[in-house]
Amino acid sequence: MNGPLAEGTNPDRAWRPVLSRSVMLRHDPVRDTDLLVLPERVVVLHGAAGPALRLCDGTRDVAAVVAELAARHSGAPVAEEVPPFLERLRAEGWLV
Repeated sequence: MNGPLAEGTNPDRAWRPVLSRSVMLRHDPVRDTDLLVLPERVVVLHGAAGPALRLCDGTRDVAAVVAELAARHSGAPVAEEVPPFLERLRAEGWLV
């Protein structure tokens, strides 16, 4: 699926997301938060965004990422929130 996620659509769950070559995931111990380090830009991640992106290693498809996070965060709306989040990062070019 290319481009931004359209309202009400389902992302490609067979997709195996991985960070783009120009993107690094780092933890900032001073702020105790995760960061996406991009060329000439840093994106501060909040909540479970960092742990979700650590699962995006190219070996797991979206369904496996969702299943792992759902097991870690029982009762959280993982299945509804994670796929669109990953698609937004894909649309930015930060995930491939």
